[in-house]
Amino acid sequence: MEFLPLSAPATTPARVLTIAGSDSGGGAGIQADMRTFALLGVHACVAVTAVTVQNTLGVSGFHEIPADTVAGQITAVVPDIGITAAKTGMLASAQIITQVATTWRDLDLAIPLVVDPVSASMHGDALLAPSALDALRDSLFPLATLVTPNLHEVRLLVDIDVVDAESQRAAARALHALGPRWVLVKGGHLPSAQFSPDLLYDGNDFREFPGLRVSTTDDHGAGDTLAAATTAALAHGLPLPEAVAFGKRWVTECLRAAYPLGHGHGPVSPLFRLWA
Repeated sequence: MEFLPLSAPATTPARVLTIAGSDSGGGAGIQADMRTFALLGVHACVAVTAVTVQNTLGVSGFHEIPADTVAGQITAVVPDIGITAAKTGMLASAQIITQVATTWRDLDLAIPLVVDPVSASMHGDALLAPSALDALRDSLFPLATLVTPNLHEVRLLVDIDVVDAESQRAAARALHALGPRWVLVKGGHLPSAQFSPDLLYDGNDFREFPGLRVSTTDDHGAGDTLAAATTAALAHGLPLPEAVAFGKRWVTECLRAAYPLGHGHGPVSPLFRLWA
């Protein structure tokens, strides 16, 4: 695949910010974001929202970072370093979500914001309380350039079970009505043995990103990786549909390069970039 351009040595690259939780197993969260950012030639800043206790078998607990500390991390790095795009991942609570939205408005940021609304596990279990889902819908989605829910998250956010192309379009319309400029309804959990179609919607037009399903159970961090690659592409100045197309190609290659780890689901791997 064609990669994003790398800056020359000793030249400041594009700068991005991830607002997300830490994965102690190293497969998802800020660890997955920073791997992708580094291998796509962008400098990553971090606002940590939670420290999780997890491994390849799942999450057994987490410690939420105080909302004012999350906000402090954002206000420390954005004016100083000059962020060109940002993404969110696990935001843990309604208080953190509301504080992130307030901070974004206070800083009057006009940069792309990719919201990966992490609210359900890969098995479909809810990870956010109802009040936090309300905060996502009411406070953060209206600020988002792009939201990237999986099908479990779609069901929690707009109460639509996506089972085919028609319901995927209905979900995209319902999510767009919540305020983001673009919606990407990911199709990785559709009951298809062959295809994993993603659907992009801007309120007027639909654009489909078909893709052959990669046969692997080592898929931890796929959603984070897709959102991070899309954010990196936006930081490089790609138009949003092209940035999404790049993110789709990137995560597909990361799934092909995924490796087994521990006793559960191994991570998708951007390390293929080192040998490409």
